Amino acid sequence: MSAFLPTVITTPRRGNPLVVLQSSAAQSSLPILRQILARSSDKSKARCYNILFSFLYLPSSILDDSSSQNIEVHDWLGRIPGYHESTLDTRNEILSAVKQAPVESINVVIDSVDTLLSNVGTTKETYRLLYDLLSIIKSRPNPSRLILHGTQPSKLIPLLTQTAFSPSIAHVIVHPTSLLAYVATEYLTPPPPASPAAKFWSVFLPISERGYDTEQVTFGARGEGSGDASEMVVEIILRGNDGSSKKRTVERVLEGWSSTEGPCPLTKLARLKGSRPSAMSPEAAPDPTKNVSFNLSLTSSQQESRANVPLPYAHEGRALENQPTPGAIFYDPDSADDIDDDDPDEDLDI
Repeated sequence: MSAFLPTVITTPRRGNPLVVLQSSAAQSSLPILRQILARSSDKSKARCYNILFSFLYLPSSILDDSSSQNIEVHDWLGRIPGYHESTLDTRNEILSAVKQAPVESINVVIDSVDTLLSNVGTTKETYRLLYDLLSIIKSRPNPSRLILHGTQPSKLIPLLTQTAFSPSIAHVIVHPTSLLAYVATEYLTPPPPASPAAKFWSVFLPISERGYDTEQVTFGARGEGSGDASEMVVEIILRGNDGSSKKRTVERVLEGWSSTEGPCPLTKLARLKGSRPSAMSPEAAPDPTKNVSFNLSLTSSQQESRANVPLPYAHEGRALENQPTPGAIFYDPDSADDIDDDDPDEDLDI
């Protein structure tokens, strides 16, 4: 199976107009967003124009020197409704900026849909704004994308990932590596192919979708304290058309990302090495006879002698004269058994 994350990070393609990046308190997806903008501005690859609407994060925390050369930044961190002198018309300004963008492929990035919601005021108006924005992007002659970033819990992300908003979507959910190590160790369920996919997802999804459980694993007494910016586990839900049959498909995969290698297999993540459960690595299982005060192990001669001990079963080791039918019961009468053909109730006066 081909990796999905490199496809998300590369420049826009026809049929993939929407990317939703989902962060949490335990893990941020901003490193992936930073790499998307840097890759789309790389001169050695197919470039596209980037429009960043910054509502929550400083543009300098998302952009690097390479990506800042081909990007239009709208820094609206200080434009807070009720605290800004000018009248804000967020809807018209966003739509106008996208309509006036160059004809080439573009990435339209909103760094926080939740902050946008608080600025607009209502979920209905914010949803309509994003829907109209996506419609403009779909109508452009060159492939373009709308990239939305949000943090769970969120009112908008469950709405934006529905087919009513966009039939095709790349939903990227990031998790700390400690969560995957916890599931592999405590539930003996490492990710596929080390364990069956159905079994893994039935264990992993309920835990990952409960933010409290993830935060306990990360920030608890044995947690690492925060999501690692250099490594993360990426859950990707890709919904779209099958290229051959035009049939709509949904795929869910788990991949890795590191600051040194970018998208990579989970086995490349340093924090996940050595987290396999003993059920998957029998040679690494602890020896229960190691730290006891007496010897529980057997020598080769003792093992051979034990194997030659005859088992005390009635017909073990000798053939029967008359081979019984399968399932026959052999019974040896006891000395106290009274077995005869007399009527057992003959002594009763009935």
